[in-house]
Amino acid sequence: MQWFMIVANDVPDSAPLRAKYRDGHRARIESMASEGRVLTAGPLPVDPDDPDRGLSGSLIVAAFDGLDAARAWAEADPFHAGGVYASVDVRPYKPIFGTTR
Repeated sequence: MQWFMIVANDVPDSAPLRAKYRDGHRARIESMASEGRVLTAGPLPVDPDDPDRGLSGSLIVAAFDGLDAARAWAEADPFHAGGVYASVDVRPYKPIFGTTR
């Protein structure tokens, strides 16, 4: 397995869509985490000093069998399929500092 980063950018005013698809999105990440395949994952705040401004996207760093598998996983994510994300970029990632498993 190799590490890949998935960087997703939300559509404007994504909060209602995020709420609608959050449980399914999180369940998929939690499933990978239970297999030891998640290095980090979380939302990207628009403004870290003002949580009411919402979120601008998501970052997931996880292990997959290859780039095609990582892209397929990202495309099947409920946030992507449900229209939360305006764009998704999947790229190889090489952890150097912090947890490197």
